[in-house]
Parts: sequence; C-alpha cells; structure tokens
Amino acid sequence: MHLTLPYTAAIEVVVADSSRIHTQLLTDALSRDLRLRVTAAHGSGELIAAVAAGKTSVAVVSAYLDEEPSQGCVAVRKLSISYPKVRSVLLLDSSKREAILEAFSAGARGIFHRHEALETLGRCVHQVHNGQIWANSEQMSYAVEALASAPHVRAVDSRGVDLLSKRERQVVSNLAAGMSNREIGERLGLSQHTVKNYLFKVFDKLGVSTRVELLSLTLTQNAAQQSPIQSFIADLLAEEEDGDSLLDVTACRQAADRGLTRAQLKMAELHLRGNEVEKDPIAAYMWYLLAEKANVATREKISADRRKLAETLTTEQILEAQKRATERQSTKTSKERER
Repeated sequence: MHLTLPYTAAIEVVVADSSRIHTQLLTDALSRDLRLRVTAAHGSGELIAAVAAGKTSVAVVSAYLDEEPSQGCVAVRKLSISYPKVRSVLLLDSSKREAILEAFSAGARGIFHRHEALETLGRCVHQVHNGQIWANSEQMSYAVEALASAPHVRAVDSRGVDLLSKRERQVVSNLAAGMSNREIGERLGLSQHTVKNYLFKVFDKLGVSTRVELLSLTLTQNAAQQSPIQSFIADLLAEEEDGDSLLDVTACRQAADRGLTRAQLKMAELHLRGNEVEKDPIAAYMWYLLAEKANVATREKISADRRKLAETLTTEQILEAQKRATERQSTKTSKERER
C-alpha cells in the first residue's frame, strides 16, 4: 500500500542583493531548499518587474541596492504599497536603531543581518511567508518603542465624539509622521489631489488653515496618550499660546538631550531658578551653550536653503514674501501685547 503525500506548492521567492554576484550566490544558497522556487533580480527595476510578472510570495531585498545605501528600503516600500500580498525581508549590514526602524517603516516583515547564517535565512523566508515577523528581541523592542511614541491623532468635539472619518485620521496620522502629500498618497493608495482634498475637509471640520495648526490641535487634544516628549512639545505649544504652562521636567530633559532647542533653553531657565531641579548656574550655562550651538547650525542651514530658493524666485516674489513675513510678525507682536 502506497501513501500519497499531499502536494505543497513551492514558495515563490525573488532575491535582489547588493550586486549581481551576491544576488546569484544568495539565489543558489536559497535554492537548495526544494520548498523554495527562487528567482534572481538584479536591481530594483528587475525586482519590481519580477513581482509584477509572477506569483512572488516573498521578496528578499538588500537595503543597499542600485549602489544606493537605502534604495532597498525604497523598493520594499513600493512593493508594500503596490503588492501588499508580497512579504519582504530586508538584508541589513547595520544593526543600528535607525536602520531597523527604516526597515520596519518601509514595510519589511523580516529583518536579516549579514552576520547570520544562510541556513537561517531559509527559515526566515518560511516564517515570513507564514505571516509571522522575523526579528530578534532587540529589533522588536525598537519597533515597540517607536510605535509607543508615534503620534496618535484624535480630534473630538465637546462630547468626545470623533470629528474625523477613519480615512481622514489616516491622512492626518501620516502627516504627523512627517510625510508629504505624495508619500501619504503612496502609502494609502490615493492621488495627491485626493490627499489634498482630505486635508481641506479636515481643515474645515477643525477650523484650522495650515498643516502646523492642524498638528498642534490634534496632538495637543490627545496629550494623555502621548509619549513624554510629545506631551512636552504639546505643553510648549500651549505655553506659546497661553503664556504659561507646567512642564514635566523629566520629559523636558529627554527632549533637551535629543537636541530640541526650546527644551534646552527651558532646562537652563529651570536650573537658574531652581524650579523642580537643583539650582545650578553651571548646568544652566551648559544648556545655554548647547542651545546656542544648535541655533547657529540651524541658522546656517536656513540661510543656505533660503539663498538656494531665492535663486529660483523673481525679485517681485521675494519682495512679496518679505511683505508677508513682516505682516505675520506684526500680527504675532500685537497678540503678545494684548495678553
């Protein structure tokens, strides 16, 4: 009596490593697993074409692609947007937090470091294909920390009822993450025009007129669910509007350590007065030095960017911009005098 084993289709895998040689070596290594059917793709163009033409289940992509350090993340992001059923594994040379978060942000379901054995990569592919995440505990902790500190957008009326639709909240959440209209459109499968229309609707519902006002409102409304640093930033916004605010010293110090100039100046003031911290003029002077150094660097960058932009504008356009700046500054000064 013969037993017939159930047929299991091979997992379709496409590999795009940093060079043709590495791609072929990796393809040959993975092909030893008879449960995998592996295709080599040389560069992001071939990678996208291979996925579009076949029945790829898993894409194994080097972060270093097309001779660009982060082009692999760009390619994975495109795959996650255009082919959401394809699960990606990113090959990383770096174990730094920034590289891990960029990989997760791009949509990778697996993170594989170069020092790991190739036999382990095969297990990674199978696990990712089965819908699981392949990452070690340290990498997962980075993702959890980032998720916990991500902007949580919620706009409610006096009764606590959400004013925004699910899609509108998605648009604002991506905006809060620093994405442009084009990037938001790619992430949500919308045109830039549609994204702009959603933002106009949100502006109208919440009574704001700019992206900055929108983020100030939505982030401040939900300060209770923010990370300490986000709450601190919300407090700074409130302080700017109301003239006074109680700030969390721990969050203030964390924000100052991360280079936020406003926080560094606030720490200097606290140490000078001895408010909730030890009165320490040396610490105050240190924070002033750090804030001044950051400010100089910021001013230099702003000046360079402004000069570059000025080269593309006419004299009339520059004069109009200067006029608007003067008017805006005058309005701000008038409001401060009224307080």
